[in-house]
Amino acid sequence: MTRQTELRGGGASLRPTADPISVLDNAVWAALDGPHAEFAERVGLAARYPDDVYAVAALADPRDPAAWADLLALVGPGTTVRIKPVERVPDGWEVVGGGVGVQLVDTALRAEPAPEAVRLGPDDVPEILDLVARTRPGPFRERTTELGTYLGIRDRGRLVALAGERLRPPGWTEISAVCTDPAHRGRGLATRLVRAVAAGIRERGDTPFLHAAADNANAIRLYESIGLTLRRRSPVLLVRSPGTSHRGRVL
Repeated sequence: MTRQTELRGGGASLRPTADPISVLDNAVWAALDGPHAEFAERVGLAARYPDDVYAVAALADPRDPAAWADLLALVGPGTTVRIKPVERVPDGWEVVGGGVGVQLVDTALRAEPAPEAVRLGPDDVPEILDLVARTRPGPFRERTTELGTYLGIRDRGRLVALAGERLRPPGWTEISAVCTDPAHRGRGLATRLVRAVAAGIRERGDTPFLHAAADNANAIRLYESIGLTLRRRSPVLLVRSPGTSHRGRVL
């Protein structure tokens, strides 16, 4: 069994901490309640990103019934929402899907620029969405690039690899959307982009971390081989709020 490590953010130097709860235990809430507050759609103890930025919600304390009441007020009745990390839902809420993710943190990652990488922005979103659709690195929406720096590598003008920044809990920045066109794998493009994104994160004093699906053994092995350490496993649930008015889409 892989040992899970408690670490504190705020730059490349990491130390064990005795704090019972880290901001990484509830990273979505910590981001929306902190550095990403400008993106937050919020009612009291519940918040979410806009659907076209990152379709996920969070609670200040998933054990608090008041937080679930605020989430219902935020999303409305009969709405399906992705939420993490949540172990159980209260009566009236229905689990309709989900999975298990792992969280890895930077303990020995070599961060360095990638000279061939280019900064991506709104004009590149159609190409990004095409690459994401073909490689399925995880949720990505039309405005996700607004959350931080996204870097790509092109081959003869075509975008073939991608990585960027998503969640920003205080002291930490998540590396996300790491993907490579299948025809260009085996060249180390993803590793170079992860290191390049990490270099930018370190420059502003944050510590890189990332998430992956627990069953994505290849990705987890890659991340561990370049200096990231498995910290925890946690569920990601799709839940439907109480009521009968369905919006017909995941929020």
